[in-house]
Amino acid sequence: MDSDRNRADRERREHGEIGENAESRGIAALPTPYRVVAALALGAVAVAGSLHLALVFLHVAPANTVGKRHAQTVDEWIYPEFEQNWKLFAPNPLQQNIAVEARAQVRTAEGERITTGWRDLSAEDGAAIRGNPFPSHVQQNELRRAWDFFTGSHDEENRPTGERGELSEAYLQRIVLGRLRPEFPGGRVLKVQLRSATTAVPAPKWSSENTDTQTYFRELPWWTV
Repeated sequence: MDSDRNRADRERREHGEIGENAESRGIAALPTPYRVVAALALGAVAVAGSLHLALVFLHVAPANTVGKRHAQTVDEWIYPEFEQNWKLFAPNPLQQNIAVEARAQVRTAEGERITTGWRDLSAEDGAAIRGNPFPSHVQQNELRRAWDFFTGSHDEENRPTGERGELSEAYLQRIVLGRLRPEFPGGRVLKVQLRSATTAVPAPKWSSENTDTQTYFRELPWWTV
């Protein structure tokens, strides 16, 4: 039966009913120009992925000659979006709920200057995550990590304590502007201000521990856009 099928396929090829590559699948089945484009795209993705993995490896690896020589390049690629840390293994889990809120001074399309109310960005992320079986990494971590980045590089007076301070401010500002600007089409955001609202997680009912559950605010100065 197999020989009959092969003979039938050969006859159909001879009569032009099917092509020589009829059994080809995937990229091989595409016309030559499309195969070239697909191969170049796959090659570019492979190169970019390899470079990213190499830079992340140099970032987390112990001090070495290559890492020291290219430290500036590694830091510019890693921070702040791809920063790595060991907080997953921290022995003491967070015992506070920290919400990041923002407001802005806006010049509307009509020329009016207004100051918006405080907008709870953390609550918006939480609402997008709740009930979503596949929440995005941005919704889960972008704002939280950005705020951690800021507080870790500033003192209690909101003054930067190192070179990463200005970078953390620019990163936070970029996130806030990306969320506020779409609300004012035709207008212009002039300044933004952020604050955190920190509330301790109440102790469980069976515990005799007294927990201060009052909300405390940390308000940053206005940043000119």
